[in-house]
Amino acid sequence: MEIADATLLMVAAIFALLVTGLPLAFITGLIALVFTFGWFGASALPLVTSRVYGFVTEYSLVAVPMFVLMASLLDRSGIAKDLFNAMRVFAGRLPGGVAVQTIVVAFFLAALSGIIGGEIVLLGILALPQMLRLGYDKHLSIGVVCAGGALGTMMPPSIVLIIYGLIASVSIADLFTAAITPAVILMISYIGYVLVRCLRNPAMGPPMSDADREEGFANRWQALKAIVVPGLIAVMVLGSIYGGVASVTEAAAMGVFGVLLAVVLRGEFSFKTMHESLGQTLTTCGMIIWIGIGAAALVGVYNLMGGNRFISGMIMGLDVAPIVILLVMMAILLVLGMFLDWIGVAMLTLPIFVPIVEQLGYSPIWFGILFAVNMQVSFLSPPFGPAAFYLKGVAPPEVSLKDIFVSVLPFIALQLCVLFALLFWPNLAMWLVN
Repeated sequence: MEIADATLLMVAAIFALLVTGLPLAFITGLIALVFTFGWFGASALPLVTSRVYGFVTEYSLVAVPMFVLMASLLDRSGIAKDLFNAMRVFAGRLPGGVAVQTIVVAFFLAALSGIIGGEIVLLGILALPQMLRLGYDKHLSIGVVCAGGALGTMMPPSIVLIIYGLIASVSIADLFTAAITPAVILMISYIGYVLVRCLRNPAMGPPMSDADREEGFANRWQALKAIVVPGLIAVMVLGSIYGGVASVTEAAAMGVFGVLLAVVLRGEFSFKTMHESLGQTLTTCGMIIWIGIGAAALVGVYNLMGGNRFISGMIMGLDVAPIVILLVMMAILLVLGMFLDWIGVAMLTLPIFVPIVEQLGYSPIWFGILFAVNMQVSFLSPPFGPAAFYLKGVAPPEVSLKDIFVSVLPFIALQLCVLFALLFWPNLAMWLVN
């Protein structure tokens, strides 16, 4: 069998097995074993397992459970709720003010954890019912919660960027630095969209009454105090990375300590909280590791078959401008993101794409930012956008999956605009790194 035929067969097998409902980790692992024995025989198995061993022993992976634990503790404490209530004091009189405050709070939460699932659930519990109660447009409210929660893929300390740095063998600190400006641009884009819609039609986002605006905090000084704790934690984590004081892994451990200390000082610590947070951390990290193991095995055997040379030769042999090749890569990532989990997309495509990007003369740091924006789109994209299912689990009964997918379409359009802006003006991401 030629490598071209094997490539088509492998891709077809992945999508055929996905239809059966099997977890992606088992699918990739099973296909890796079938192709290993079928192409090489049992003698090649140690070569594939060595690649898996290299993945699971990567030191940078230690940062992942730390940041997940941070997010889990924040979900179960009152820190995020107080942050949300504090922001209403500042945004209450603005048309669409609650939606704007939701986006800003989502940005802060993204800077604390880098996990989107917990953010969307938290915002779905705190912000969505309040916006609906105040008479906000349903689709605008849902879209804000999903898009704001997905900022965790871009804003450091993003787990997506950590995994990209691990696979591409590039500086995670540089990735974090490059991601700041695009994350801010996305936040401003969302806020601008909300303000334009609500200023043109105030009924879509009516301002809060004074009673609603000051609920929970009597004045701006009390509200400012509620912002201090999450602000200090974010500065401690990101400041230690950018200042060269700590590595990403060490900064993650400092972040967990900071959040845990805040929870204890607020009198919210309990063994039940800790037990549930650790359980959620193990579940999330187990999913990431198992998908990574299966994908690492599949990519390992495919490379042994010569697949990386086949794909690289085929793409580099195209008589087109390098930007066209990048556009093809973006299209592949967007399509795969509609059907696969982000960790699966990363493990399956990046070992092939990153070397090609470097051969074309582009920065792998910049490509990492493009990848993160792609994955942000994938979190919202139907038919399997995870953000929709996270929100559906906590949304009021009248909110359907169809409502959610319709609501996120304008925000997907905004994400694609930012993606193309980064594609054609790389310095939007790279100016801080350079």
